[in-house]
Amino acid sequence: MIIVLTGIDGSGKSTAARALVSDIQAKGGKVLLLNNHAGRRSMSVLAAKWGIRPPDRLADGIETIFRVWNVLVSHVRAGRFDGLVVMDRHLYCQLALRATKGLPRGRFLPWLLAVLPQPDAVIHLDADPREAHRRIVARGTDAETLEDLTAFRDAYAGLPEYEGFVKVDATLPASELADRLESVVRDVAGRIPAPAKKAATK
Repeated sequence: MIIVLTGIDGSGKSTAARALVSDIQAKGGKVLLLNNHAGRRSMSVLAAKWGIRPPDRLADGIETIFRVWNVLVSHVRAGRFDGLVVMDRHLYCQLALRATKGLPRGRFLPWLLAVLPQPDAVIHLDADPREAHRRIVARGTDAETLEDLTAFRDAYAGLPEYEGFVKVDATLPASELADRLESVVRDVAGRIPAPAKKAATK
């Protein structure tokens, strides 16, 4: 069973993913957390340090390479794991970033999404860009503007896949958010048919 978390920067994806995994482990469940990052934070820090801003197409190309590699490795690991797999980010994030920058969607990422094992649910943490920006400023490791975050949120909403996402309010208190995520997991698990049992042999 694969659950993917998406959302704009500052929506709390990584924190929510860790909380979900911790809660399930505390209850005796088997769960694996995987991170499909694209190196955006590192690139942002370096760009700020050097006082440069790479062209959008170049930045997208670098991010896409990192993102695709991590997603492919994550799916290999997920295929070998017998339990719940929680993926922090996925290819949907890169498609939303492209839309934010006004870049074309392209064919490769949608094709790859179609051929990879489909997540059992994509949980989108819906955050107010102003609150997300406050969190980003507080942690001091990113350089996203409020305008960037607002455009990012709109880009997610414009994805063809967005309609099928499970939307969760990212501003919920940590405990309530963890409970909501667990509820989604339980609901999805209830809709997945149990594997057929093999006939007994004599």
